[in-house]
Amino acid sequence: MNEPSGWAVSPAVSPAVSPGEMLALLRASSPLTRAEVMRRTGLSRSTVAQRLDALLTAGLVVAAGEEAPGRGRPAGQFAFHRDRGVLLVVDVGATAVRAALTDLTGSIRLERTTALDVAEGPHRVLGVIDGLFAQMLAEAGRAAADVYGIGLDVPGPVDIGSGQVVSPPIMSGWDRFDIPGWFRPRYGCPVMVENDVNAMAFGEQRSVYPDTEALLMIKVGTGIGAGLVAGSAVYRGADGAAGDIGHMQLTVPGETTQPECRCGNTGCVEARAGGWALVRDLRAAGYPVSTVDEAVALIRTGDTTAVGLVRRAGRLLGGAVADAVSLLNPRVVVIGGQLAAAEEQLLAGIREMVYRRSLPLATARLRIVRSTLGQRAGLVGTALLLADLVFAPRRIDELLLA
Repeated sequence: MNEPSGWAVSPAVSPAVSPGEMLALLRASSPLTRAEVMRRTGLSRSTVAQRLDALLTAGLVVAAGEEAPGRGRPAGQFAFHRDRGVLLVVDVGATAVRAALTDLTGSIRLERTTALDVAEGPHRVLGVIDGLFAQMLAEAGRAAADVYGIGLDVPGPVDIGSGQVVSPPIMSGWDRFDIPGWFRPRYGCPVMVENDVNAMAFGEQRSVYPDTEALLMIKVGTGIGAGLVAGSAVYRGADGAAGDIGHMQLTVPGETTQPECRCGNTGCVEARAGGWALVRDLRAAGYPVSTVDEAVALIRTGDTTAVGLVRRAGRLLGGAVADAVSLLNPRVVVIGGQLAAAEEQLLAGIREMVYRRSLPLATARLRIVRSTLGQRAGLVGTALLLADLVFAPRRIDELLLA
């Protein structure tokens, strides 16, 4: 795996020592004194000194001023070197991309958004993204060598091992495209590709609900997807296909024909309650709407037909969410995406079905809430996931012990 140039390696680290675990502690709790590190880890003074020396040599830790105890000499502090380099991340949506440059903790420093149809294909979309990255690097006074990692979240199923999108319903031309390989000639760093709702779920959990170990994220935009955080980590399933709630099939009593979905099946949740389905139904009712944003604007006017359709969509989606709540028992269900902005109508329908159909034990302390991070949830989650990947203890140990 290629690394940013300038990553120094300490030749004096023993294989018995784990600098990566030390870095993880400083990433979570910077700044700390040597004494604080010793107390939190139970390590000896010499072992702490050895680990800190290795991380200081690599430039991953810096001296962070001094802490003055009650008496005696001030105790030096050490912190994760968050400005040693940068991360580049992008949230790829169906109709727009949102890109950001962050520090090494994943905190956003610069941000760019542009309208772009993901169905234009990987070469077109990734070319625009690379242009946004170049603009932000120039503005930040950074070079490609300063980039420690690149992260993308995309609206489709992802094979995490290869970083490839697999049979995505709305991403024409992306199937099995080598996204990491596309960036490799320009950047010598890891490239992470994640499903968009997984990233949103992680962003909400880490930033808004850090004490909640089980969180279910439902994205209701043009399509519908779900992401689960379990044990404070993203749960992807055996092959990365977990969370495909939008293509669960529903049977509606009294229905003679089932709506056709973009995936090729009929009767999917998305074909009944997704943003594109709402636009379809509004147009069938005579309304001149062509986008999900226009549909949301109409709902906000209080139009009775539009409100009735989104409330119905909420109940239909709520049936699928109720099944997920019974199966997974999350503490919080977060609703995001464009339709989450449709006043309380969508959430009301979801809550109605979840509390009616799920077991009392699963709903007794359950919260169903609108996304706090809003449109930035995917971007925030991607940045945090990428930072965790780049600075994973095992990876840092391998680099410093190489």
